Formats: sequence, structure tokens, C-alpha cells
Amino acid sequence: MLFRDRREAGELLAERLDQYTGRSPLILAVPRGGIAVALPIWQRLGGELDLIAARKIGAPDQPELAIGAVTGDGSLLVNEALAARLQLPEGYLESAAAKEQAEIGRRLRLYRGERRAPEIGGRIVIVVDDGVATGFTLHAALKGVGRSRPQRLILAVPVGPPGALDHLRREVDELCHLQAPPDFAAVGQFYRDFRQVRDSAVIAALREAWDCS
Repeated sequence: MLFRDRREAGELLAERLDQYTGRSPLILAVPRGGIAVALPIWQRLGGELDLIAARKIGAPDQPELAIGAVTGDGSLLVNEALAARLQLPEGYLESAAAKEQAEIGRRLRLYRGERRAPEIGGRIVIVVDDGVATGFTLHAALKGVGRSRPQRLILAVPVGPPGALDHLRREVDELCHLQAPPDFAAVGQFYRDFRQVRDSAVIAALREAWDCS
């Protein structure tokens, strides 16, 4: 299956999440691509739309190789085996985590302005992204949400490799996905239109949701 774009993927996920219509779910999108998937879910289910941010920490000479991830509250998740094998310079993880946490803060201020982060405890929370690759950054984000004790935690993603999805399933009460192809190579291969989502689109989606609240 090829999704036309992120919106179509979100509409298909929304159909599978219809049981949460009218139950005021908190829908947390992973920026930036996740917001384009989350918007049609919010439009169908109602509730509240906001963001959950986590950033990958790449290896010193291979920035695309995830050795860790950090969340907005500063929680650090590390692939200990990989970090030990790479023999990272002293202080590298702490320095890289601080840099990525600062970037999370910058982006959330850009997107949210002065609006406070939503309360999570005791709520139905649906975390949404446009797909899963390794799942490491999403794993960190879900752990961060879980610490706030939601009533029910759901992960909704259009596509991802079976192994990564199985790993993420352990972090949530429910996993909603559309595809888990064994020949997965990259998220973008399952979209006809996978152009980068602009900051302005993130802000516009949030404003649409917040103006209706």
C-alpha cells in the first residue's frame, strides 16, 4: 500500500481509532511529520491536539546512527551496548543530550508560543507519528508520556518494520498501525508525497485545533 500523503494515512488511522470519538482523547503528534497525520485524527475524534517531542542522539561520526534519544523533560534513553562498542568520548552523551534538549525547547516555543504543555495524567493519550524506522526516538517519547500516568496510552503510526513495532507495542496499551512490511527500508517509501512538513504547517494545525477548544 502506498499512502497518497500523510493526511490520507491519518484519515485511515482515524477510522481504526473511531472508538475514541467523543472520549476527549489527548492526541500528541511528533513534530514535524506527525502533525500532518494527527490533524485528521483530531478532526474525526475530537479532544485536544498538541505535541510530544524527542530528539535522536547520533554517533559522533555517524549522525544518522541513533545511540540515544532525549525527551523534552531531559530524560535520556541510551543504547548501552552500542555506546560501549563505539567507545564514545567522555562527556559526549551528556553534551549531545543537552544540545538536543535545547533544540526541543526552541521548537516547542516556536510551535506553542506561551501555551503550556497539556496535562497527561488520567487521560486517554494517542501518540502519532508518520512512521517508524528504528523506533528508538519514539520509544523515548512513549516512556516520557508513560511516566505521567495516562489512563490509556495508544501509539498510532501508519507503517513500520515488524521488529520495531513489536518493541514499541510493549510500551503502550494499544498499537494502531496500517502496515508492517518485512521488506521495510524507509518510511518515505510508503508515501507518494513525503515532502518535508514546514514549521508553518505545524503552527497552523495547532492553531486550528486550539481555536476550536
